[in-house]
Amino acid sequence: MSPAISLPCFNSVIFAARRSPQKGKLKNAKVPGATPKLSNTGFGTSKKEPLWRCVEGCGACCKLAKGPAFATPEEIFTNPSDIELYKSLIGPDGWCIHYEKSTRKCSIYPDRPYFCRVEPDIFESLYGITKKKFNKEACGSCRDTIKEIYGSHSKELDNFNRSLRSSD
Repeated sequence: MSPAISLPCFNSVIFAARRSPQKGKLKNAKVPGATPKLSNTGFGTSKKEPLWRCVEGCGACCKLAKGPAFATPEEIFTNPSDIELYKSLIGPDGWCIHYEKSTRKCSIYPDRPYFCRVEPDIFESLYGITKKKFNKEACGSCRDTIKEIYGSHSKELDNFNRSLRSSD
């Protein structure tokens, strides 16, 4: 998949996803999260599900041209103006034109497009991910995107995982 243009947010359009044959919506897209919940592990213990949170100084979601492992704007959006907007944000190097590489922040963060906001309603609308599954899918998507952009042994991935552990 491919979009994103804000730092403290994970752009939902960037995640790898499977296409739903019924609606043309992306299913099981990897995306960012919300509230902790307990799940029974089957051995009498409960484990807290991590809350998704953006890690400042990452910006992996701001790499909009991610390659074939990610959905295209045409696979994500049904509105042609969203496709056009998304494509207009891609700079010559594949990064969002509003991503400040020196500070690793979005220069239009308060005014970023809706698809750059990692929120349960947006993920449900774009990817069919329910609010109940938002955190799990968001965390997985973020990890996948960080690995693709920075690598499996990157400081960005370490920072993200550390951030999730501290939210438990």
